[in-house]
Amino acid sequence: QVQLVESGGGLVQAGGSLRLSCAASGRSFSIYLMGWFRQAPGKEREFVAAITSGGSTNYADSVKGRFTVSRVNAKNTVYLQMNSLKPEDTAVYYCAAGGTYYSDSRGYRYWGQGTQVTVSS
Repeated sequence: QVQLVESGGGLVQAGGSLRLSCAASGRSFSIYLMGWFRQAPGKEREFVAAITSGGSTNYADSVKGRFTVSRVNAKNTVYLQMNSLKPEDTAVYYCAAGGTYYSDSRGYRYWGQGTQVTVSS
């Protein structure tokens, strides 16, 4: 069993930055594919970024070059550094663990409660 707790969300102006953190419990964190997803009001949950146990990363086209996903296995933590934020990045951001394919939310076994990110124009 893995529990995930996100933090770092908030209100920021367009062009600003935020760093989200996702702290995981459990001994097997280092082997998990970790993902970040987001859901805006009235929209479906969408893939944002993912990082494998070995550190390979994947990003949605909409965030490439602006967001960076990283992990520190010794701290059981994964991060999402978000730069050059846009109003369309406004959403609840979720951390997920144990995925089978980086962008498929259905394959992730564990989910955090989400953290709100609001970008004002």
